[in-house]
Amino acid sequence: METDDALAALAALSHPTRLDAFRRLVRHEPDGLATGDLVAASGLTQSTFSTHLAVLAKAGLVTSEKRGRHQIQRASIDTLRHLMTFLAKDCCAGSPELCEPLLADLTCC
Repeated sequence: METDDALAALAALSHPTRLDAFRRLVRHEPDGLATGDLVAASGLTQSTFSTHLAVLAKAGLVTSEKRGRHQIQRASIDTLRHLMTFLAKDCCAGSPELCEPLLADLTCC
């Protein structure tokens, strides 16, 4: 991941509504959620939520697919993985034992 891509992803996640929606989608992988379910959970109008969804999609964090009559939103786990790797790549000056708690947190539960 390049710095500009990381900045776009972090900027997209810097709003409470978008962060909540993305975390909700991550919890529902690999099936995703219907847009209507995300809108209902957000408490926003469809048009307002769509603006937030567009920001996440532009940053490559969310993809959309048509399933029957529903538009299904899915978190891009690849983008999340690339972002996390970008942030932790040079972790602890090459001392892997210092990063073990981070890895344990990511693999737990």
